[in-house]
Amino acid sequence: MLKLIAEKREIFGKKLKTIRGQDKIPAVLYGRKIKNKSIFVPLKDFKKIWKDAGESTIIELTEKGNIKPLNVIINDIAFDPIKDEPIHIDFYAVEMDKLIKVKIPLVFSGVAPVVKESGGILVKVIHDLEIEALPKDLPHEINIDISKLKTFEDRVFVKDILLPKLVKIIAKEDEVIALAELPKEEPVEEVKINIEDIEVAKKGKEKKEGEGEEVGTGSTAGE
Repeated sequence: MLKLIAEKREIFGKKLKTIRGQDKIPAVLYGRKIKNKSIFVPLKDFKKIWKDAGESTIIELTEKGNIKPLNVIINDIAFDPIKDEPIHIDFYAVEMDKLIKVKIPLVFSGVAPVVKESGGILVKVIHDLEIEALPKDLPHEINIDISKLKTFEDRVFVKDILLPKLVKIIAKEDEVIALAELPKEEPVEEVKINIEDIEVAKKGKEKKEGEGEEVGTGSTAGE
């Protein structure tokens, strides 16, 4: 099991800016049977766990000074909008014998013949699904095989997903997950020709050509 060390946090607000520069990230720990706690966790360690485990894997969180660790999941992460770095975490303490509901990301795999051979555009209608399971049965991700998309009429539905019996998907079976669409053609701009404008332009050109001849003739006479 993945492990993370936490320490009690008594710094809030603007003062957190200094702490974040010390490779610490503020977090909140809560659960059904525990009081909310404000904590810090090492940023480097958290990022490694988050990259390897995602938000649905059980983490053994131990607070300094507390011998008994807690089993938690990453319930939410706030990011810096500019740096795209995590700046705050919500940890939820789970009970290993109680069902929980968690959103799991979808990972699309395989090759869709309609895309490769017919030039279709893959449309991912859903990017995550909510499931219900015991904490120990939570999948890290849900694989979606798109190789069944052979024509533009084919669809990948929720009912096509294969998961262990102890994992329940909270969604309608006929909900569409992925499909392929025909590539959109670039609209051709229609050019409208106005006959009256052409006639006016033609007369203007003829007038200018006539004026040019008169100037030339006058110039020769002067010579």
